Amino acid sequence: MTSTAELTSPDSANQPGLDTFDRDYTLEHKYTRRDGRIYLSGVQALVRLPLMQQLRDAAAGLNTAGFISGYRGSPLGGFDLELWRARKHLEAAKVRFQPGLNEDLGATMVWGTQQTNLFPGARVHGVYAMWYGKGPGVDRCGDVFKHGNAAGTWRNGGVLALAADDHACRSSTLPHGSEDEFVSAMMPVLNPAGVQDILDPAAVGWAMSRYTGRWIGFKTIAETVESSASVQVDPFARQIVLPEDFELPPGGLNIRWPDPPLDGRCACTATRCALRRPSPAPTASTAS
Repeated sequence: MTSTAELTSPDSANQPGLDTFDRDYTLEHKYTRRDGRIYLSGVQALVRLPLMQQLRDAAAGLNTAGFISGYRGSPLGGFDLELWRARKHLEAAKVRFQPGLNEDLGATMVWGTQQTNLFPGARVHGVYAMWYGKGPGVDRCGDVFKHGNAAGTWRNGGVLALAADDHACRSSTLPHGSEDEFVSAMMPVLNPAGVQDILDPAAVGWAMSRYTGRWIGFKTIAETVESSASVQVDPFARQIVLPEDFELPPGGLNIRWPDPPLDGRCACTATRCALRRPSPAPTASTAS
């Protein structure tokens, strides 16, 4: 007889049978196992994201590096601690973690990573970056977000901006949600629904950032990042399909220099590109 839990829970929440137990599994596998099932928290899933992006880039023949900066705040209060714990794994994947003195300086460093390949001497094809900060930190970073987003990302880089939101005001002076702040900066927003959902959309976020030149907002709340789950991991589970019927402006949408702000390559075009849905594949009835 099928239980109610089996009917309503996602596959990642169901317990495996005794005959499928992995007796060689260790907690270190949350960062070292490339595919299969692992157990980790939402915060640890965020730490794993740049490791998975490195695998995707290497498979695509790209020599990229990663960069993480920001300023801690609940529900990401322990994010920097977890990044320090995973330091050897991050360094092996060419991912640099440099916490900011405050949210603004962290975001400014992230903006700088997208300028790496504008100048001679770059040792990598691009730098994919991640910023993190509490909701009020999103408020104070509005200037950096707007200017960095208007400048654009590098075609082999990309930026995810993690907003730690405290809707219930459990450890904040005011309740806050960052969606409207991201919208104000013309940044698309991803909102994962659980630990598994943290892992899966990140590849889409960095791919979207690279194609459109946008910084991508990534919402986190206590219900997702402070929970733990047994999840299925595969850095190649998402096959990214780039639009083929969207007319890009001359020079594309990525960062460049010089870039006059009124030359017609406006943020609105990039935002429409980011929000556009790919055309559906023809069905038997429409193809005939």
